[in-house]
Amino acid sequence: MSTLEAKSKRAGSKKRPPITIGGVEVGPGERLTIDLPLADLSTHTSMAMPVQVIHGRQDGPTLFVCAAMHGDEINGVEIIRRLLQLSSLKRVRGTLIAVPIVNVMGFVTQSRYLPDRRDLNRSFPGSVRGSLAGRLARMFIDEIVSKTTHGIDLHTGAIHRDNFPQIRGNLDDPETDRLARAFGVPAIINTGFRQGSLREAAAKQDVPVIVYEAGEALRFDEACIRAGLNGVTNVMRNLGMMSTSKKPPDSPQLVIGSSTWVRAPQSGLVRTTIALGSQVRTGEALGIVSDPFGENELEIEAPADGIVIGRSNLPVVHEGDALFHIARHEGKQVVARSLDAFEPEAEYEEGLTSELADEPQIV
Repeated sequence: MSTLEAKSKRAGSKKRPPITIGGVEVGPGERLTIDLPLADLSTHTSMAMPVQVIHGRQDGPTLFVCAAMHGDEINGVEIIRRLLQLSSLKRVRGTLIAVPIVNVMGFVTQSRYLPDRRDLNRSFPGSVRGSLAGRLARMFIDEIVSKTTHGIDLHTGAIHRDNFPQIRGNLDDPETDRLARAFGVPAIINTGFRQGSLREAAAKQDVPVIVYEAGEALRFDEACIRAGLNGVTNVMRNLGMMSTSKKPPDSPQLVIGSSTWVRAPQSGLVRTTIALGSQVRTGEALGIVSDPFGENELEIEAPADGIVIGRSNLPVVHEGDALFHIARHEGKQVVARSLDAFEPEAEYEEGLTSELADEPQIV
């Protein structure tokens, strides 16, 4: 490299200021893994939240992508692992902050919660002098959210519950609506803010955040992982962080304004007769619950037209247990086209296929 080229390269690297996270400065063109210190275990073992920062040379948005906010929701961890393998991130515009495991302590113990039994996603914005959950929430706000312009929070259903791939967000905010539609799954739920949630705390700092829900806790789901990776890269392309070689497909999407859980009418064993993601009509059979002798059987019926966006996978139930999550909708043809066009088990979309050609499917 000539002296002139070297000077030009140095000058180009100064176009963007560095970003500082956890006291560590990351310059333009750099990629660093930073360990954010957490409270030590009672054994004197140190704990840290791993964060990887890719700070592009060119200006652009600063996006955080996080997973395992609930420690047993692991699909998002794999989505982020695959995201970070993409060679196209070497040319990223703006900054990507990847946090694959937010709730490190819950992840280690395979628990949704922190050791203080608090739900981290009900503990924001937190406090430096609060509970363990509150302190972790405060650190995440100060070190991650406050440095970003947009966010994607990756989740799954709870233990023994499966979620059809869906996006949740406050669609009354135009930028959040933009992210939700760019992600590319057919079901989008327009939902307000839950008190203490990351979305609520981020919104107060003018950082729009969408939540991707897909799959079940403590389980890898290849289809949900692929749909999630496609979705994250779709958002990055929409934000101008990654280049795209083609116009994104104009596939219809269903915006859901309300949903309801169908509960077990009696205790017993459930025989499910409807698949996750299926369209249902009012009165249609979702399954049958009976006692072990089969002497007392009750049909479980859909209370409204909609699609099944969540389902319990546990056959043994008690009266009142939540079994099916039905998203209400209008316009059955739009729904049909949306679901028919969505094939989460298909190959990665163009651009990802070649980069992840050797990535084995999880079965």
